[in-house]
Amino acid sequence: MKIIKIDKEDWNIGLKKIADDYRLIGPAKDQEFYLFKPLGPREAPEMGFSNTRLSAKEIIYPQSQAMFNYTLDPNREDHHLLKDAEADDTLTAVIGIRPCDAAAFIQVKRNFDTPEYQDPYWLKAYEKTVLVGLACDQPGPACFCTTAGGGPYDEDALDVLLVDDDSHYMAKAISKKGETLLEKAGWTEAMDTDTAMQTVKKRRKAAENRISSTIATDNLSDADTMVLYDAPFWEDVAFACINCGTCTFLCPTCWCFDIQDETHGMEGRRIRNWDSCMFPLFTLHGSGHNPRGTKVHRVRQRFMHKLKYYVDKYEAGIQCVGCGRCVTQCPVNIDIRKVCELMNNAGGQSVTCAA
Repeated sequence: MKIIKIDKEDWNIGLKKIADDYRLIGPAKDQEFYLFKPLGPREAPEMGFSNTRLSAKEIIYPQSQAMFNYTLDPNREDHHLLKDAEADDTLTAVIGIRPCDAAAFIQVKRNFDTPEYQDPYWLKAYEKTVLVGLACDQPGPACFCTTAGGGPYDEDALDVLLVDDDSHYMAKAISKKGETLLEKAGWTEAMDTDTAMQTVKKRRKAAENRISSTIATDNLSDADTMVLYDAPFWEDVAFACINCGTCTFLCPTCWCFDIQDETHGMEGRRIRNWDSCMFPLFTLHGSGHNPRGTKVHRVRQRFMHKLKYYVDKYEAGIQCVGCGRCVTQCPVNIDIRKVCELMNNAGGQSVTCAA
């Protein structure tokens, strides 16, 4: 393992070199918020951000995605036949993604890549994407990644980890895709490994110590599902909810979708759109019956899925990376950390879940 030194004076030069091989995406300021967007020929990612308002999930899992095209024109031989929509095979490099957002892709992959079923749209986009992560030295007040299975320097889901060290970045290639990107950018100057690792270790510890928000999940796996389902606190948790869906659209690990046909004249396409378990229409049956007809049902489903069903199905922790977006952006202040405390306490001995 080696650590590469990237002088910030050479940063834009390297990005320009790889722009011919990769579609570059990075954080950019949009009014008072940051978001991930494609970078133009003279644009560079703004690396001094705390976190983006929306996660990076839409890079691999677009809000709307064309799956098939079709024609209803009876004069054409291919009428009423679904044809694959044209796919973009361009390699994508996401520059400056936070470790928590990258970790979310691993969680989602467990659902979209199973022994029985694979989602070809998601998997193809994931395989052609290189994740160049930026270590998080200034976690936000609502961040709790260290107790959600990750950390501000977590590298498990990344291809490259960048550490901002004043005049330069320290870059660690974690995968072959990451090594290839660094080489194509001309970033090859190796640092003294021992010295670099000591610096990274010190900065990582300082970043972890800045995280004051925690959750406890130790009782969730052994908890009886029906005890949690029938717990008395769901009415109180759901009381203020307005079913706006903000939490699900902001969340990097939410994957609910709907499939619709859009027809214009004789031509049409079948598209997949983000959907939300918080919306009444999401579970509405054709018969008119809705098994989650009240907001209590829907709020309970969201938290049970993330903090219990996912835990039991995959045995890989909760379906949450601790980014804190749903905490800071919920218009009625519903807090997943407090719900986790209620569920964890109901599932076993009393424990503390600090906000």
